[in-house]
Amino acid sequence: MNINLLRHCAGRVLPLLLTGVVMAAALPSTGAEPLRYVKYVNPMIGAGGHGHVFVGASVPFGSIQLGPTNINKGWDWCSGYHYSDSIVFSFSHNHLSGTGCADLGDVGIMPFTGALRSGRGQQNNIEGSVAAKYRHANEKVAPGYYSVKLDNGISAELTATTHVGMHHYVYPAVSGHRMIIDLVDDINGNVYESYIRKVDDYTVEGFRFVHAWTPLRKTFFYARFNQKIKQLDTYSVDAHVGQDELQSARVKGVVTFDDNVSDVMVKVALSSVSCEGAKKNMDAELPGWDFQATLAAAQSKWDKELSCIDVTGTPEQKTIFYTALYHTMIYPCIYADVDGSFRGMDDKVYTGNSWQNYTVFSTWDTYRALHPLYTIIERDRVPDMINSFLSIYDQNGKLPIWPLYAGETNCMPGYSSVPIIADAYLKGIRGYDADRALRYMVSTATNPEQRGISLLMKYGYIPADKLGEATSVSLEYAADDWGLALIAKRMGHDDIYRTFIKRGHAYEQYWDKRINKIHPKMADGSWYEPYDLYTAEHHGGVGDFTEGNGWQYTFMVPQDPVGLIAVNGGDKAFIENLDSLFVAKGSLGENAAPDVSGLVGMYSHGNEPAHHMPYLYVYAGAQWKTAARVRSLQEQFYRNDPDGYCGNEDCGQMSAWHILSALGFYQVTPSQGVYSFGSPLFRSAVIRLPGGKTFTVKAPANSSRNIYIRSAKLNGKNYTKSYITYDDIMRGGVLEFTMSSRPNRSFGAAPKDRPTVAQ
Repeated sequence: MNINLLRHCAGRVLPLLLTGVVMAAALPSTGAEPLRYVKYVNPMIGAGGHGHVFVGASVPFGSIQLGPTNINKGWDWCSGYHYSDSIVFSFSHNHLSGTGCADLGDVGIMPFTGALRSGRGQQNNIEGSVAAKYRHANEKVAPGYYSVKLDNGISAELTATTHVGMHHYVYPAVSGHRMIIDLVDDINGNVYESYIRKVDDYTVEGFRFVHAWTPLRKTFFYARFNQKIKQLDTYSVDAHVGQDELQSARVKGVVTFDDNVSDVMVKVALSSVSCEGAKKNMDAELPGWDFQATLAAAQSKWDKELSCIDVTGTPEQKTIFYTALYHTMIYPCIYADVDGSFRGMDDKVYTGNSWQNYTVFSTWDTYRALHPLYTIIERDRVPDMINSFLSIYDQNGKLPIWPLYAGETNCMPGYSSVPIIADAYLKGIRGYDADRALRYMVSTATNPEQRGISLLMKYGYIPADKLGEATSVSLEYAADDWGLALIAKRMGHDDIYRTFIKRGHAYEQYWDKRINKIHPKMADGSWYEPYDLYTAEHHGGVGDFTEGNGWQYTFMVPQDPVGLIAVNGGDKAFIENLDSLFVAKGSLGENAAPDVSGLVGMYSHGNEPAHHMPYLYVYAGAQWKTAARVRSLQEQFYRNDPDGYCGNEDCGQMSAWHILSALGFYQVTPSQGVYSFGSPLFRSAVIRLPGGKTFTVKAPANSSRNIYIRSAKLNGKNYTKSYITYDDIMRGGVLEFTMSSRPNRSFGAAPKDRPTVAQ
């Protein structure tokens, strides 16, 4: 997603090698068991360019993302950190990862020395502020760990548990050893109430309430120091007020230590419920002060989570792969205290839950690859994610679109939690109330307050002259509705099935046979003219698309590739049309959405609606074309470099595409459990499944030249299909590809060997 969405949304580690290829950082020595997978993760991949990834310390799916926060200078600072920067004003406790809108940065901690002060500073002038300059040569970052030696001589290192951030600061031998607790300055917020209080000589607590991209976020904190607090000064914005306690709209507190105290640790726990909840989180997870043990535990959690897939490849390939896998495990994150309580979108506290609550679901992005990946490698978490969706409906009256903490951003078209639920159900994943889920899906899909739904129900499509970005909104609903239809059919609700499978065909209403492309349509049934297939300049007006153009949305029919081939006029015409997508040349417009990026012709790998398109060839019997295109995209757009992603990482989706594609398959159709073959990247990849089973993908002759599948075997038997089912994978076994430098055009070409579409 991009800046254009803002109108929709209201020295223990060796330095990174920063010349040439960036390698994964060496890990701090903790004395724990050797780590097999964490050593390949380079969290700086995607920290530059438009990747927008989180850089800092966390544990898998943890509530805390503790890391450096730069002064926000625009879109590329959505996560709070960008590789081009050199100034940090705080180490704050939550950061988004890969998004196109900015938010979070709660409870900033910043050590400083000298005179008492509280100002954040400006990018071109940090004199007299708490901010400090730094250099990448003095940064060290690995899963669960971040450290930097600031130019002012202060050393910082960070680690985390699920709910607690742990800081360690060493001051130089100068006077005035201080630390600010900043409840005002964050990444993109509007604080409307905040509070700080010195509890005792070692403890401070408080809260900050914010309206930002998310309409509501209430964050309570509990901070405990290992050194005695000499003094706590309070500020309203940057005006000194007093000491020990203050409540106002914009509060900061400055902790002062004795000058002979040079080594300070602080633990900060967060809660959406209360300061007492934050304290309980700390007491449960981090009662002691052993930084190394805490770091070792964080690294161990990461290594265990990353062990779900074991690949055989070069160090460079493994670094790119395991970093991508790491990026799929930052978000969504746990949004509940250790006792399960959390604050809902109705500002009520929910307690007594038998499931784990999650938040930060970029569903428009992640329904395409991330959640289908989770059904394989994180199957046990999927029911709780769905229960989180259902709880959001109870709080908010509809299933989530882009939920962020205690708010619904309503960002992006569609109701993309629907295909996520349908996909899980149709794959046999349970652990939630399926009847309730279906009711909520139907209610959301027929809610007249949902963007464009009343128009869709009236016309059978959304007219371009009635709603901005109408065509892309309608196409997203069609993909969602298809999954709703299939789950209804499986549950025996034929009336619901008939309604929504018809809506799933809404793309046909936009098909203009004269140009063999999707074409925005007016309420009177006429085509919108003049129609420019190339422009990606959008202002919410007639004929606009969401973050894309007519070329890209022509193929945004992941739910029904077979039907898309038919409206094209058959295999040959479809392949020619799809070929043209990758070579078409034209102007996106001077003010095109910046994340219509990663262009190959008009194909945009930097934005999610295109991600399934290289795999569409498989449905037309040309699997070899998919193999060539996928391998090319892998090599071009996934690099071991700060600018290693061609677009927003989007909470794991960009990475999930790489992971699935590297394994050799990808789920094109939402909610159908069919994975089309591409071009496996490794000679061997072992997926660890529940119950001790494994699914192994072998491609012994794989190389940079041997990119084509010549033939395949499944569990030792010849396998002629160009796809594999979810059930095949989850039963465990061995899929073996014979690779070649020349395409076998007959592999998967027969209609019986192609993936079909469930209707």
